[in-house]
Amino acid sequence: MKIAPIIDALNAAEMRGGGLRFRLIHTGQHYDRTMSGSFFEELCIPDPDINLEVGSGTQAEQTAAIMVNYEKVLLKEKSDLCLVVGDVTSTMACSIVARKLGVPVAHVEGGIRSGDWTMPEEINRVVTDSLTTWFFTTSETANDNLRRSGITDDRIFFVGNTMIDTLLKHLPRLRPPDCWKSLSLEAQQYFVVTLHRPANVDGEQQLLRLLRAIAEGTQGLPVVFPVHPRTAKNLRDLDSRTSQLQYIDPLSYLEFNYLVKHACGVITDSGGITEETTVLGVPCLTLRDNTERPETITMGTNELIGTDPSKLPPALARLLAGQWKKGSIPPKWDGKTALRIVEHLEHVLKRS
Repeated sequence: MKIAPIIDALNAAEMRGGGLRFRLIHTGQHYDRTMSGSFFEELCIPDPDINLEVGSGTQAEQTAAIMVNYEKVLLKEKSDLCLVVGDVTSTMACSIVARKLGVPVAHVEGGIRSGDWTMPEEINRVVTDSLTTWFFTTSETANDNLRRSGITDDRIFFVGNTMIDTLLKHLPRLRPPDCWKSLSLEAQQYFVVTLHRPANVDGEQQLLRLLRAIAEGTQGLPVVFPVHPRTAKNLRDLDSRTSQLQYIDPLSYLEFNYLVKHACGVITDSGGITEETTVLGVPCLTLRDNTERPETITMGTNELIGTDPSKLPPALARLLAGQWKKGSIPPKWDGKTALRIVEHLEHVLKRS
């Protein structure tokens, strides 16, 4: 989702007679077909030039496998730049390898911080940014985070959000999933839920309390819950099924965002979804005590509810009473982020 528009922009630059040569390397960290493979097809991402095929494993196992395999790639043919996106294990691991081999790193979504060191993603962000040469940021908050850590302005490029490039490009292609008909869903008459963070799903009682709070607070409206593989394992032994909570398999990008676009509201612990709901104008309730995307709260449609299940029903009552904020779209979330990234890449690589 984050790399697709950058590839489009690189290809467009090449067609204009300029551009940069690139190779797409898929580490294989996200190996589930529904949650990874179909995204390549739906978002028209070309097949990777190289697939490291890392697969599953612990944090350390995945990090080590990515580093070993990516090092082999660079030793065989060194790049002028390593471009990484987001905050996953692959982002951190490839950055470490690149810098140790003298390859500069550009980080798309640099400077994002939650301050929560229990999140693996926060560690990935901080480590990656400590190695990054050039930062492509989504917000002024991220810019300020980087400045406070000693990064000078000539290395920071405020470009916007590539996730939104992808969303805006594919809005006309969104399509209803099978559950739209089978559950007799109607626009603005259902909720969407996603949960996957350890604080919410790894403790059986916490997960059960959250599901009961969701059922209570949604006041009889259907609740569609595409279940993340991590969460599915913990749901099997819970007596959590009600007529409201509708568990379904993970959806493709186009199907999931169709559900989000037409929902009454979204209940989530994902960061990326809060960005999409902000642009779509859909109320969003985040079941976390912190966020690395504060602009979705200060400007957008998102509110931080926390992990205490008792806080959820009152918030849902406000939403259903029509008292939710309207929100606005943050600066440069306009669908042109990738074009700005490629322009900066061409400049810095020529300069270096």
